[in-house]
Amino acid sequence: MKTIRVALAQLNPTVGDFAGTLRAIREAHARALAAGAQLCVYPELTIPGYPPRDLVEREGFVRANRAALDELAPTLRGLVSIVGFVDRVEEDDAVGPTLRNAAAVIDDGTITSIHHKSLLPTYDVFDEGRWFAPTSSVSVARAGGLCIGVTICEDMWNDSDFWPHRRYAGDPVTELVAQGAELLVNLSASPFELGKRALRPRMLAAQARKHHRPLVFVNQVGGQDDLVFDGHSLVIDADGEVRARGGELVEDLVIADIEIVTGNVTPAIAPATLAPLASDVQAALEALTVGTRDYARRCGFSRAVIGLSGGIDSALVACVAVRALGAANVWGVSLPSRYSSQHSLDDARHLAANLGIRYDVLPIEGPFRAYLEALAPAFDGKPADATEENLQARIRGALLMALSNKHGHLVLSTGNKSELAVGYCTLYGDMCGGLAVISDVPKTMVYRLAEEVNRERDGAIIPRSTIDKPPSAELRPDQTDQDTLPPYGILDAILEGIVERGLDTQALIAEGHDAKIVADVLRMVRVNEHKRRQAAIGIKLTSKAFGPGRRLPVAHGWRG
Repeated sequence: MKTIRVALAQLNPTVGDFAGTLRAIREAHARALAAGAQLCVYPELTIPGYPPRDLVEREGFVRANRAALDELAPTLRGLVSIVGFVDRVEEDDAVGPTLRNAAAVIDDGTITSIHHKSLLPTYDVFDEGRWFAPTSSVSVARAGGLCIGVTICEDMWNDSDFWPHRRYAGDPVTELVAQGAELLVNLSASPFELGKRALRPRMLAAQARKHHRPLVFVNQVGGQDDLVFDGHSLVIDADGEVRARGGELVEDLVIADIEIVTGNVTPAIAPATLAPLASDVQAALEALTVGTRDYARRCGFSRAVIGLSGGIDSALVACVAVRALGAANVWGVSLPSRYSSQHSLDDARHLAANLGIRYDVLPIEGPFRAYLEALAPAFDGKPADATEENLQARIRGALLMALSNKHGHLVLSTGNKSELAVGYCTLYGDMCGGLAVISDVPKTMVYRLAEEVNRERDGAIIPRSTIDKPPSAELRPDQTDQDTLPPYGILDAILEGIVERGLDTQALIAEGHDAKIVADVLRMVRVNEHKRRQAAIGIKLTSKAFGPGRRLPVAHGWRG
């Protein structure tokens, strides 16, 4: 029987911050060494950060990434380390990219082998075939007296027994086991998705059981642009039982003892002491918080400004901002018009007081009246319509951006996924901002998150009246969202079918949806693609967000 102690270094690297990442790796190494670990594993592309996107097309970036690895390796003495980086492979007969997504095995300060990713995802938010070449063969690593099957993220996601339809012909895990791998190791940068929280552990457990090998999965954590990485690193025994688990959405260093011969895994702490898994709603709220915090700090912002309408969307965004940045760094601004209700003004003020944030009121009546007067000759004979409504939204957007420019605050836009899907938002108006915090949160989920915020704080944050009143943009007298949209329960179910499952008209009708409503919603989604192309970056929570993972033409004739 062979027992080794492993460390899972669940880090939050910033893309391109080589010095900061090396410090984090060395700190994790020192802690792992102090804990008696013999093997320490880091996430996918640890050194450059994930995803580096087109930065890898810059020769200086790739050189700096390799120089960082060469500087780091001699300092990682006393155990075996496996670290992700970008490798350049110069081959005489190379066709296509010469870069590879790689993992370096460092044994007592010396790089003893390098392993390349075999399966390159090119779906949803992934576009690795754009930059990397896949390896045509995999090989085990031999270090520290172990035979290790090193895989990188997607390499683990192609088990023919688990997936009804596989994306790739090859299975690197099976190949490595055939070569004698005693331990399966997976370096990952696997983004957060609500549906993936249960799927990923089941898939990894199935791999461990199938090959009767203990499995170590190390995942990146933290927000990078539109993506949030959730950590949740795992040690799974050969029977598919989770024996150690990293924290969700926090940096962590997990220590576990692995018995190689029997395939049993004994965690360094008893399983009963592992933190319980959060609910999907709790996890979504924390993912929005982490995504907002990391986006702001990585872009050089420490403070945010939000337009507080008294509605539930802006209330939720304000709550997320306070969680992410602290109450002292959040500024709520009410921008009332002639159509704003007193109860909305009261709700905005009460929310700000409950959160303890700065709150100011900037009425837009003066600018709105000036616009109407300036446009009166050009509008002569035309009845009021959405034009005047959009003017109000654009005035609000201009004022918020002015505050951002003057004070250096990040504007957080407050539109949800349902609105963005059907175009119930105004370009250069309420869509203004540097980060669209809830743009991948359907309206029905907004309500669930609002209730979770209040549950955490004993109901003392978002006013009950904000949650209970009919949603309204208050851009004309007595307006409600349902004047022009289906009830959100119906709308969100149809949108989930369209956006996340790719269903067409007939499939949606077959699921029981009204044919006219389906046609109306599909039309709204289709004609508002141009708005989404110009929207602020949003935080991805669902399996298909509006952004780089959904690429449809703006102009097309398909009506399905």
